[in-house]
Amino acid sequence: MRRSTVIFLLLFVIAVGAYYFLKNRKEAQPADVLITPEVTTQVSFLFDAADGVPTDIKIESKTGEVVEIARNADNAWAVVTPIEAAADQGLAEAAASQVTTIRVQDKIQNIDLDVLGLKSPEYVLTIKFTGGVERKADIGVITPSEGGYYVRNEAGEIVIVSKDSVDALVGLLSNPPYAETPTPSPVPTETTLPSSTPEAVSTETVTPAP
Repeated sequence: MRRSTVIFLLLFVIAVGAYYFLKNRKEAQPADVLITPEVTTQVSFLFDAADGVPTDIKIESKTGEVVEIARNADNAWAVVTPIEAAADQGLAEAAASQVTTIRVQDKIQNIDLDVLGLKSPEYVLTIKFTGGVERKADIGVITPSEGGYYVRNEAGEIVIVSKDSVDALVGLLSNPPYAETPTPSPVPTETTLPSSTPEAVSTETVTPAP
């Protein structure tokens, strides 16, 4: 066999061996790839679930409007203010559920309260819970993106919460959840027919002919 052929075969064998060596080594060792872990955003809410569920919801506006609903002795919702009356249980329960799902979108620091509408709040939300605690939240102006409200919680923190969730509660000021009063059906009334007028009797005197 020619010397050149032997060298060629030897180089070929070395190349094949090196290929399989590097391949097996690469598979055996962990890849040097930077894996970015998924960012898990912690969900937080304006009111703590540990406080229980709402038993009294009061909303006051800067202009003096007030609406308050509360559970009565029978554990049914009733409107306390502006006029004491029975409440629509579905609407009141929806408001209570809304309170527990007001989600915090962001936290704000070192910003003038006057700019956020919190020096003199647009609304004040006061909630009593089954846990026996009462929580307050001051609601300021809508954010520039119009997706949320600036809110100061009881701890004094400034947060941004969903606009839709606040609007659902603020809407109670103009539409308190009164129970619908059934409208009575009209009662048919008897129609009195006018009495017939007898034909007029002629009073003409007939003079007999002479």
